[in-house]
Amino acid sequence: MSGHSKWSQIKHKKGKEDAKRGQLFSRLSRAITVAAKAGGNPETNALLEAEVQKAKDYNMPNDSIERAIKRGTGEIGGVHFEQIVYEGYGPQGVAMLVSVMTDNRNRAAADMRSIFTHNNGNLAELGSVSWIFEKKGNILVDKTPEIEEDTLFSAVVEAGAEDMQAHEDHWEITTSPQDLTKVRKLIEEQGITVTSAEITMLPKNTVKLGKNEAKKVLRLINALEEHEDVQEVYANFDIPDEILEEVAAEAA
Repeated sequence: MSGHSKWSQIKHKKGKEDAKRGQLFSRLSRAITVAAKAGGNPETNALLEAEVQKAKDYNMPNDSIERAIKRGTGEIGGVHFEQIVYEGYGPQGVAMLVSVMTDNRNRAAADMRSIFTHNNGNLAELGSVSWIFEKKGNILVDKTPEIEEDTLFSAVVEAGAEDMQAHEDHWEITTSPQDLTKVRKLIEEQGITVTSAEITMLPKNTVKLGKNEAKKVLRLINALEEHEDVQEVYANFDIPDEILEEVAAEAA
């Protein structure tokens, strides 16, 4: 899992900057709308609860969140979005899942194929990549002098989290998707600030990359994430933190 929690930190920081410019809210709104199709009550819809909390983390206005939920439940009209997950391979055989929410399936498929092809990758058949990933709740907590690891670990165990890993500058907690919000709340009740919390797709195995290979893979990921229909990109790369930070800084 080396590099993935660091990549989550980098993406969360970038998301904060994008949110300030309003560039992130349309993606958050789409995610809430699609999640709300399974039920508009966050207390009984774990995915919706996670998406709403994520939107709040990025300071999305409450009225925008409510409108997104109502679009999903059909209470108000709007563009119909469908969720599609594309599977593919990037440079060095890195497996990728691309979560897309679009109102035009044909356009989205053509665009995804073009982006992969122009960045030394290729789309794959359904099921060829998805087995590599597991849906999990993922929580990051930055290390600070005020937080004692034993206190955090006790809160995590009490909440029923699946795992907790210590990294150089943060802790990474893994939960089932259904338990994400519960674990987060119990951590915060200990006075500990959560850096980010989301339902994500974690790889079961990874592909180790050096700097040059990492640049190529991250170039493809950035190209995909710049597409307006793309919500999330998941990949099974293994990039050392120092290389990941260096490459991310060069691309900023």
